[in-house]
Amino acid sequence: MTVELSKIIAALDDAYPPRLAENWDSVGLVCGDPADSVERVVLAVDATDAVVDEALAAGAQLLVVHHPLLLRGVDTVGAHTPKGAVIHKLIRGGCALFTAHTNADSADPGVSDALAAALGLTVTGVIEPISARTLDKWVVMVPRADAERVQDALFAAGGGRIGNYSECSWQTVGIGQFRPGAAANPVLGSVGTVEKVEETRLELVAERPLRGAVLDALLASHPYEEVAFDVLEHASLPSRQGLGRIGRLAEPESLREFTSRVRAALPQTVWGVRGAGDPDAMVETVAVCGGAGDSFLGAVAGLGVDVYVTSDLRHHPIDEHLRAGGPAVVDVAHWASEFPWCTQAQSVLDTAFGAEGLTTIVSQLRTDPWTIGGT
Repeated sequence: MTVELSKIIAALDDAYPPRLAENWDSVGLVCGDPADSVERVVLAVDATDAVVDEALAAGAQLLVVHHPLLLRGVDTVGAHTPKGAVIHKLIRGGCALFTAHTNADSADPGVSDALAAALGLTVTGVIEPISARTLDKWVVMVPRADAERVQDALFAAGGGRIGNYSECSWQTVGIGQFRPGAAANPVLGSVGTVEKVEETRLELVAERPLRGAVLDALLASHPYEEVAFDVLEHASLPSRQGLGRIGRLAEPESLREFTSRVRAALPQTVWGVRGAGDPDAMVETVAVCGGAGDSFLGAVAGLGVDVYVTSDLRHHPIDEHLRAGGPAVVDVAHWASEFPWCTQAQSVLDTAFGAEGLTTIVSQLRTDPWTIGGT
């Protein structure tokens, strides 16, 4: 049995929303036809020559990777270039390429959740959370007889959507009062006379970028010459989406023991696993960030965690971090820190398409570039 590539893309985009990608990033379908059929998928961190060869040898019609092949602009994908050669090989082999990068980093669950799970952590928070959707609450007073028509217009403009629900609203009925001025042209009542009208108080939310469209819909559908309404900005609340995770061990252990835990949990690399801090200090709360996470050293120093696990750490920043009283750090290979995500993404596809017979394979090739270690 096969699954249309477009359906697989939709499932991956649902798990790792493209809107979460950093503005410098390049995610999504790199090559391939969304209308093509897929029977077998290979998942990996990098689309290297060896990984592509493995995918083609396995008969895969789709390769899903974390790191973008074409992150920076190119003016050719000719087969004479390293990246172009990979693209040509994939196309000739009938294998599409899909990337989920910083959108997978910030998703819930995402790359750092997979790393935390591999280390046996219970996730309790996010290092750098992304605020939930920016919403407005619209409160509109409308004659009771016109309430449904106005509400439908606001729904059509995008209002009333909350998560997986649409056409969400709240209505209460009360008495509105007004006195038309001399220059007024009232729909109800007369100039100079106080008018009392049974009105509906209509409340709904809309995403802030839709503010103009919702306002236009309101003014076009409302019967009054002067429309009574409020627009209230919701506070920006943190979500479980964002970069890095904070977690807790089931039982405290020394930094020496925890570093051994990390070494045992992740695939072996030449880079290895190294810790910095008092080896006998006790560890219970842990911050993790899959991939290069030295930009969060300042943030984790203020979180009260005992240790920070990430990759690509450098001598001077770590020396300064520790001398400033920051938590201990454990440095792992970049590839190793993101490898657990492959199994997470595999689970997304297995859950969505396992019943349809889609075969998924996590590549075991180590695409960490370091090949010789010290002694």
